[in-house]
Amino acid sequence: MVTKTDTTQIITQPKLDESVEPSLKRWLKHFFYVSSAHRYFSKQDRLEIAKVVQQAEHGHVGEIQVVIEGHIPCSQAYHQNTRLRAQQLFAELGVWDTELNSGVLLYLNLCEHKVEIVIDRGLKNATQVETWNEICQGIVRLLAQKQYLQAVNHGVNEIGQILDHYLINNKNNYENELPNEPIILN
Repeated sequence: MVTKTDTTQIITQPKLDESVEPSLKRWLKHFFYVSSAHRYFSKQDRLEIAKVVQQAEHGHVGEIQVVIEGHIPCSQAYHQNTRLRAQQLFAELGVWDTELNSGVLLYLNLCEHKVEIVIDRGLKNATQVETWNEICQGIVRLLAQKQYLQAVNHGVNEIGQILDHYLINNKNNYENELPNEPIILN
């Protein structure tokens, strides 16, 4: 279902100013896509993802935000690919605004069949791009087998392990800065 792309990007102002080649084909694909995010992820699935995010965030200052989107809004699909959409959501949802710049966005686009991980600048020098790409490949493999919930949970757990390894241990004063519930967009 999902293909591998360059999945990890660090958000900086030049990255936000990036543009992609306008694509009528991409626009048409998103225009005619029938949203299926709620079909693939039930209310019970969303509650389970929230629990997995909470567990993955325990013990360190890292924050994980999961966004599952059926398709890019038609008003943006002509000029925006999944990478730019993930970067836009990273900014709009305030994932970049955690106290120690330790936010991670896990973005799934069901129409394009792509996964993007966007990490904040607090993780840029501590981690390798290959590490994040391996996580995406694991998600892609499970999604291709139509194991949607397991794919997201696997990705969140892997991200949590990376954050636990590289970030400050904060078991006593843990403050959740972002909601744990996945955001489902049509």
